[in-house]
Amino acid sequence: MPDPVLVEICCGSLEDALHAQEGGADRVELCSALCVGGLTPSLGAILEVEAQVGVPVMVMIRPRAAGFHYRDSEIAVMERDTRAALEAGAEGVVFGTLRADGSVDEAACGRLRRAADGREAVFHRAFDATPDPFRALEQLIGLGITRVLTSGQRASALEGSATLGRLIERARGRIEILPGGGIRAHNVQELVRTTGCSQVHLTAFGTNSDPSTAARPEINFLSDHLARDLYPQADPARVRAVVRALGADG
Repeated sequence: MPDPVLVEICCGSLEDALHAQEGGADRVELCSALCVGGLTPSLGAILEVEAQVGVPVMVMIRPRAAGFHYRDSEIAVMERDTRAALEAGAEGVVFGTLRADGSVDEAACGRLRRAADGREAVFHRAFDATPDPFRALEQLIGLGITRVLTSGQRASALEGSATLGRLIERARGRIEILPGGGIRAHNVQELVRTTGCSQVHLTAFGTNSDPSTAARPEINFLSDHLARDLYPQADPARVRAVVRALGADG
């Protein structure tokens, strides 16, 4: 296996980021609303994570759920959020912009890359919806994107390992490939061996509870498919298990 393999943990809060760091994460991606795939976190969350967490922080820039084809007004918001995140101390930003047909929206992506002003820019798993991942890869290289987060266009990174390996080979150091999707301690070694990747992205969630609404069960503040009193929280033990698995053969 490549040594060392960088571990990035997806986080939805300051507590998540602290737990990720405790477990040995090398980098965190900070989002909000993880139940819809992650949205832009608040400025307060970014500032507190930057103040209390010592590993590099990548900030999600996504204004809404349900796809990645954005109006000009939404791109304008994303540009402002990008500048604000970087001014707050983020190492870089994470975004993805597509046309209605699923291809990379180069114009919108270019606007966000310029807003990042030379800092790290990651194209997230919107990449997995593109009709031709190898054409999309070349487009992102041309735009100066730092890396691509992808499962290899499959439900999990392990299922997409063949495509991931081809993407890594095609990238040839021109852009980083960051596998993500279904990665856990029990399968991370196999993924690294089969793809040759040098970094991985994952969630490492357990659950936590908030009993403050239990006395009024007739009132629901969440969508019907969400548990009213449970929320995901990064588990340092799960992060540590992945880090240890990667070090087992290193």
